[in-house]
Amino acid sequence: MVHHWPATVCKEVKNHCKDPPDYWTIHGLWPDKSEGCNRSWHFNPEEIKDLLPDMRMYWPDLLHPSPNRSLHLWKHEWEKHGTCAAQLEALNSQKKYFGKSLDLSKELALNSTLQKLGIIPSTYYQISDIKDALVSVYGVVPKVQCLPKQGDEEVQLLAQIEVCFSKDLQLQNCMEPGEPAPRGPEARPAASLGLEICKDGVLFYPALNKTNH
Repeated sequence: MVHHWPATVCKEVKNHCKDPPDYWTIHGLWPDKSEGCNRSWHFNPEEIKDLLPDMRMYWPDLLHPSPNRSLHLWKHEWEKHGTCAAQLEALNSQKKYFGKSLDLSKELALNSTLQKLGIIPSTYYQISDIKDALVSVYGVVPKVQCLPKQGDEEVQLLAQIEVCFSKDLQLQNCMEPGEPAPRGPEARPAASLGLEICKDGVLFYPALNKTNH
């Protein structure tokens, strides 16, 4: 279950965003293995009509600022990930895939969880402190991704938090405790936009500012 931080995403795409929200939003629900996917099962927004108010709020498309901007993201997420996740009965329709994703996001309550842990924007953190804090709440090890430092940036920026589930949708570790963060090319997942697993050390949790609009 992948959430991303709009302030970092917008920085990454050179402020192409339009009025991004100042809370963590859903990026997607991604199966680990894309086997047995039905790529011919096309996205149909009619099937998720009654989910749209929540979808627009919690799962907006930050990168395509147009009137129907979020349809682009939802179509991509369904056709790339949902058609694979649909092997599970709990996720075997567009309504179930998007509905369960919204439910999992609400259960995780990442925005309020971070606030309660005292993890707030405009602050520098040790990556280990953020992981340990999340483990204290969820009981499992998350995967934390950063935008690598570039240009005049002093440190990597907090970008994305993944919390992993088993096939029966129970929380489980994304990495075994003590497993080192990947280095090299495998540290940069293809599904992300130039993000990579945060390197050990300091990161910055940026605030949304007017230059992101």
